[in-house]
Amino acid sequence: MKVYLDNCCYNRPYDDQTQIRIHLETEAKLHIQDMIKNGELALVTSYVLEYENGKNRFSHKRRAISDFMNANESYYVGTEKEAEIKKIAEDIVKTGVKSLDALHVASALLAGSDYFVTTDDRLLKYTTDKIQIVTPGELIRRLEATV
Repeated sequence: MKVYLDNCCYNRPYDDQTQIRIHLETEAKLHIQDMIKNGELALVTSYVLEYENGKNRFSHKRRAISDFMNANESYYVGTEKEAEIKKIAEDIVKTGVKSLDALHVASALLAGSDYFVTTDDRLLKYTTDKIQIVTPGELIRRLEATV
């Protein structure tokens, strides 16, 4: 099963953990990372993730996220697919999704991801029958329901 974690998921452990929602999403995201490391899930990454992560002003966070993606990616959507990604993203943007978020979703779609994992409330409102867009906790619930 292929999963694409957007940039906000990768940064969730660095957010204020005193808020229960953030703490629970962090725990679920870390569990997903463990499943990826153990080969239970296939990680999809993209040049869009690299671009967004590269803008992170905290070098230790940027490096840790990059290291995880590079060490664990099963599928990578590179710049050679940029024209296709932008074409898919155009339709997604028309639904009210921000441009960068649309590029992430388009990358996940192009890679054939089963799940797009995000903590972005606005992005969670976007629906399509082509991919399931879920929070980290929702992904864990769905995976446990299939066992």
